[in-house]
Amino acid sequence: MNIPLTCIIVDDEPLAVRLLESFVGRTPGLQLVASYTDSVEAVEALRSRPVDLLFLDIQMPDLSGMELAHMLPEQTRVIFTTAFKEYAFESYEVSALDFLLKPIRYNKFLAAVEKARQWFVMKDAAVAPAAASKNTEQEPSTLFLKVDGAYRQVALDDILYVSGMKDYVMFYVADSRKPLITHLTMKTVEEMLPAGQFMRVNRSYIVALGRIRSVDRNDCIYIGDEIIRVTDAYRDQFDSFLQSRFPKGK
Repeated sequence: MNIPLTCIIVDDEPLAVRLLESFVGRTPGLQLVASYTDSVEAVEALRSRPVDLLFLDIQMPDLSGMELAHMLPEQTRVIFTTAFKEYAFESYEVSALDFLLKPIRYNKFLAAVEKARQWFVMKDAAVAPAAASKNTEQEPSTLFLKVDGAYRQVALDDILYVSGMKDYVMFYVADSRKPLITHLTMKTVEEMLPAGQFMRVNRSYIVALGRIRSVDRNDCIYIGDEIIRVTDAYRDQFDSFLQSRFPKGK
């Protein structure tokens, strides 16, 4: 499955721009729209013509990559390219798909592009059933996950919970003891799963709300064979969900 992606490169170093341009030229399914060494000029271009993917440096004059990332059109996803690894955590706060540390090797670039392709595959798979249901009887919604080099279609109704570990996530599905492991971040998965069906309950877990068997007084969720603790940062949202499911008295 090869989804063509449009992209723009933004970096104030001309040599870095030329390297990324050569990488894009070698990568099937990537269409380079433009390259910019001026981040302000890039913002204006993106507003008039959004693209799928932005390869974005962080430390730039006038407008930093982090500042630019907050100004992007909703459909544009970011892969940061920088020489400073201390920005890695902050990059995920703006929903970056990946973080490439300079000097960038082509194999790392390819892995980041593949992660982006998978994000768009998941996005399209989630949107298509909803659109089709307007005209036809709704079929179970699905996701495509790249597992062991192949794309596997998984019904959302079969997912019990998702567990994250660095740049990998594990999808635990019904009737299978072995999780489906794929190269994504928890932030990306959280954005792709329907909010009405799934909820993040701590830094490392997203649960299928319809699959919860019980919740004890210590805010531990019993789901499948797992016990998952709701942490403070996510407790208010989860409590609101529980309250909405309580029977209303007369």
